[in-house]
Amino acid sequence: MTSQRFITALARAISWAMHPLIMPLYLLLVLFSQTTFSLFSPLAKWYMCGTVVLLAMVAPTLVILLLRFVGWIKNLALSERRERVIPLLVGAICYLIAASLIGRIDSATFLRKLLVAAALAETLCALITTRWQISLHVTAAGVMLSGFIAMNLLGLPQMFAPMLITLLGLGALGSARLYLGKHNLAQVAAGALLGLCAGFFALFFL
Repeated sequence: MTSQRFITALARAISWAMHPLIMPLYLLLVLFSQTTFSLFSPLAKWYMCGTVVLLAMVAPTLVILLLRFVGWIKNLALSERRERVIPLLVGAICYLIAASLIGRIDSATFLRKLLVAAALAETLCALITTRWQISLHVTAAGVMLSGFIAMNLLGLPQMFAPMLITLLGLGALGSARLYLGKHNLAQVAAGALLGLCAGFFALFFL
């Protein structure tokens, strides 16, 4: 019983640590420490960080809290499919606004495209979730993984470690969601595939 409680607590911790709303922060930390984004001026870094945090993290969180306050959703975990549609569409719009603002910095194209990828993934998830429950957690991790894979393909060997860590994290996250009974294997696999495809499409074709 003790080991079962530990595994359950660990699975919940992984789910919260890799929550879709937190993923953008991890991405920024890697970009600012491991890539040419570290050469940006402090003002540019604050601008990008503030834009992403406010629009990709704070704004969607406030919308979810507002929907909970007015009774549109039953809990903050968005456990029911119908409750996810509006937050996902709002999140997609916020990501597009963030991408537009980041796009004012010519040399931040990579970050802009990843934000567009996140918007695309959230839009597709909103459409899918009207019929079927896909894993939003794993989808978000898939988008971030696509970015690190792309950077390795573009010849940035220092991004191998972030790519490997994200890949392992995605596996742990998928396992956690399965263990907690939040999704089945098909929903987890679909989320990973959707996130990767959305990321690759935005990075290489937009």
